[in-house]
Amino acid sequence: MKNILIIGSTGQIGSELTMKLRREYQNGSVVAGYIAAMPPKGELLESGPAELADITDSAQIAAIVDKYKIDTIYNLAALLSATAEAKPQLAWHIGLGGLFNVLEIAREKGCAVFTPSSIGAFGDNTPKDKTPQDTIQRPKTMYGVTKVAGELLSDYYHKRFGVDTRSVRFPGLISNVTLPGGGTTDYAVEIYYAAVKEGKFVCPIKEGTYMDMMYMPDALHAMVQLMEADPTRLVHRNSFNIASMSFEPSQIA
Repeated sequence: MKNILIIGSTGQIGSELTMKLRREYQNGSVVAGYIAAMPPKGELLESGPAELADITDSAQIAAIVDKYKIDTIYNLAALLSATAEAKPQLAWHIGLGGLFNVLEIAREKGCAVFTPSSIGAFGDNTPKDKTPQDTIQRPKTMYGVTKVAGELLSDYYHKRFGVDTRSVRFPGLISNVTLPGGGTTDYAVEIYYAAVKEGKFVCPIKEGTYMDMMYMPDALHAMVQLMEADPTRLVHRNSFNIASMSFEPSQIA
């Protein structure tokens, strides 16, 4: 039996992950953690427990962990790339300050933690073909900086305190269920909505710019599969490269 807390359950990944885990772990508790500005609705609210879980409030998170005897935390709270660049101070506060809170709670209460990283953790000097697992990471965005720092902080908590931390570097995620939430790769979904509603789309990405993408069901499977893996067999933890497909705007158009 697993008791899971998903912080950021009402976001693009969080809502679909919550429903997937509730289907797979019906004999446990999958708690939908949310912020006041984004409360759960519909099936997400009706299918299981939900709690106010502001990642910047460590006491609030710790109380939920105690109440539901949480053993696994999926930390999905973050500003996505485009939003983070517009609000870099808030991106750091949530991305790193929030992660620190979660890791401290996990250290004290024995929880495993999944925190997604991103291909945004790479930079101009990162090898683009067959990108190595361990490679140069010098991003030029606040989003990328927080992801690199998050990988290092999670590794530190595993090596220093034995916290079971795990992560993957997600590409852009494509979903037919939830709308994108402010990432650089969002055009790959937004273009379809614009085509239907307005008959046109002005793409912010230049023609010929290839970016890695992945369908949401594959991303969710990767997260759950990694968290179910035998920890003694993990060589890397924070964070695994993961890939699916790559295309450029004119191909979708």
